[in-house]
Amino acid sequence: MAILNWVPELETGIAEIDTQHKRILDYINRLYELRQTHDRAGLGEVISEMVDYTMSHFAFEESMIESAGYMFAGPHKRVHELFTRKVAEMQSRFDAGEDVATELHGMLSRWLFNHIRNEDHGYIDTVQTYLRMTAGHRDSEKKQLKDEVLRELESRSQKKGWFSRLFG
Repeated sequence: MAILNWVPELETGIAEIDTQHKRILDYINRLYELRQTHDRAGLGEVISEMVDYTMSHFAFEESMIESAGYMFAGPHKRVHELFTRKVAEMQSRFDAGEDVATELHGMLSRWLFNHIRNEDHGYIDTVQTYLRMTAGHRDSEKKQLKDEVLRELESRSQKKGWFSRLFG
């Protein structure tokens, strides 16, 4: 694998999320560049920064999708938790002296693109609707609008068959 480039189909249309995803991609590319230099201290620093930043991104994303009433927020959070465990294991192996840079770069590259395309794209409509409904409103109004959005989303999901709700 080489340096990765951002591609338009990864855009969620949610500015903060797209900015965060691009920053994670920058970390992955820095990891790629540093692994060519065999600079363990630099690798350790990038891995640590990337893990910390990714954790804060997950917290932000999970809070946003829960606030928007995304019906698969729980499963989405579990996907994040599984990924976090894998990365923590890799970081521990690195800290123990193992050379995991190539393996970690490959895993992160595949995971980021697949996660955005599959899991993250599932919440886009819900979050964008929520953001439009709450734009410019005070907190008390946001709660009322959130309840309206949730009722609308529930109404839509009830109109679909069970198969569509499960796989839609």
